[in-house]
Amino acid sequence: MFTYLRQLWHSEQLRKQILVTCGLLLVYRIVAHIAVPGTDPFALESFLNTRSGGGVVGVFAALTGGAIDNFSVVLLGLSPYINASIIMQLCTVIFPRLEAISKEGATGQQTINKYTRWLAVPLSFVQSYGFLVLLGAGGVQLVDLTFPGVLFPMLYVTAGAMFLMWLGELITEKGIGNGISLIIFIGIVSGMPTVLSSMFLAGQGKQSAFFLFCIISLAMLVCVVLFTDAHRLIPITYANQGAGRGVQGNIPIRLNQAGMIPIIFSISLITLPAIIAQFLATATRPVLQDVANFINVYINPNNPSILYMAIYFGLVMGFTYFYVSVTFKPDEVADNIQKRGGFVPGIRPGKQTAELLQQVSNRMNLWGGLFLGIVAIVPLIFTKYSTLSSQDLIISGSGLIIVVGVVMELIRQINAQLLAHDYDKLV
Repeated sequence: MFTYLRQLWHSEQLRKQILVTCGLLLVYRIVAHIAVPGTDPFALESFLNTRSGGGVVGVFAALTGGAIDNFSVVLLGLSPYINASIIMQLCTVIFPRLEAISKEGATGQQTINKYTRWLAVPLSFVQSYGFLVLLGAGGVQLVDLTFPGVLFPMLYVTAGAMFLMWLGELITEKGIGNGISLIIFIGIVSGMPTVLSSMFLAGQGKQSAFFLFCIISLAMLVCVVLFTDAHRLIPITYANQGAGRGVQGNIPIRLNQAGMIPIIFSISLITLPAIIAQFLATATRPVLQDVANFINVYINPNNPSILYMAIYFGLVMGFTYFYVSVTFKPDEVADNIQKRGGFVPGIRPGKQTAELLQQVSNRMNLWGGLFLGIVAIVPLIFTKYSTLSSQDLIISGSGLIIVVGVVMELIRQINAQLLAHDYDKLV
């Protein structure tokens, strides 16, 4: 352990990247405690004392590390950017022009990222109004919600979301790891001390259920680690230009090809019905009120029903297939193999190789999506049939997958940097 840390410190480039990453994450935690200007301090104190931590607000609070509890300027977290990413990924499938741009390599990806950032701005503005109204629906008037006074809090919250998006991209560029994932990771982890302290003050019944959940979480943690590293190797033989046998290689197809993306996308979408219900609750038409009541009963994150779990599970499965279909192109991989003189033993190059890769990918996605969905809903089942509520969980199943995925990806990048550093010294 100490040898590993010494290696990290001796690598000048890696040391700078780690220090920059830690510094920028510290900035994020500081900003998360800056309240929206113009907030009524007495109303804020009342809000902090009365908020239960459940429902759609609790879901966002778990991902933002208490930014909602502080009524921070970054209370939206990275939700607008994530929603913009979902929309752009859908658009690349629907519109041929965007699909062509996405295939232009690094340049095309930069263009898509630019469109995503611009799309995140109006989404942040609209979502900020919805969230301010949602927070005020609890009976506590934190800010002025009448026009045009509400525009200023909306601008502050929008600016906070854009700042957080910029901070994530800056971490990716100047630091180490994926900045967006690291910010979500810090938001999840920062809420653990509060949960642990509340459990020590809780009754015996809650403590017993909490310890049981901790045991289940440890078992899930082991499974998630094994699941994240699991992959299938497709053997490839590259024809040798000279005499003799060809060069042997492999193409790894991971069991979890989509990583944590399906979980993040599903969390963003599963909260939309609860937000819509908050607006429909004050509607005058009986039909709209019935819709709001249906959502509150059956699609409520605070009291997850069987229907809610099924929708959540289906979203995770759907996004697993969708994201992999966008990022993994069997035809392109098969063409690259054929151009390099490679082939799968017993399979003809070209179309048959692409069909084989697609078949293997679909099978891996099926089992990968099932595992992601099960891990995501296990804590929901536990809260439904135990004395614990959603805010009593030290970490949710989705949070566990995100945390493990971020940590393992960060370790891979650090090890790759160390390997390059040691190689440069040998050369």
